[in-house]
Amino acid sequence: MTKTKKILLTLFALLLLSAVGIWYYVFVYSKTNHRDVTKERGIEITATQLVQDYAANEEAANKKYLDKAIQVTGEIIEVKQDSLINLTLKSADALTNIYCTLKPNQPKPDSGAVVTIKAICTGKLTDVVLNEGIIIKK
Repeated sequence: MTKTKKILLTLFALLLLSAVGIWYYVFVYSKTNHRDVTKERGIEITATQLVQDYAANEEAANKKYLDKAIQVTGEIIEVKQDSLINLTLKSADALTNIYCTLKPNQPKPDSGAVVTIKAICTGKLTDVVLNEGIIIKK
């Protein structure tokens, strides 16, 4: 076999191995090793305090809350449902609230209810954003 054919065969084998590895990670591993907020202990905080922490110092708040499970208590001011339920929790700041997307099969709460939600904090855009939420207490 010529040197060029060996190099091409090696590159093809590496490309094939990489493709199989990526397929496995995306379609098999990530589904069975997904983070489950129900099994994590959440940092307990009120919706007002969480928004105040982000307003005071976003970098410090990210170090404390980003990508962590937090348990937030607050009043629901808006409930939307597409394929998942999305809640907005009221804070003392008129421009910033908490926006939370619930996991599938969660009960739909009523607007105006005070709830405790455990979810993963993904940071602040206009609102503080939480994902993978579950309702702890209605």
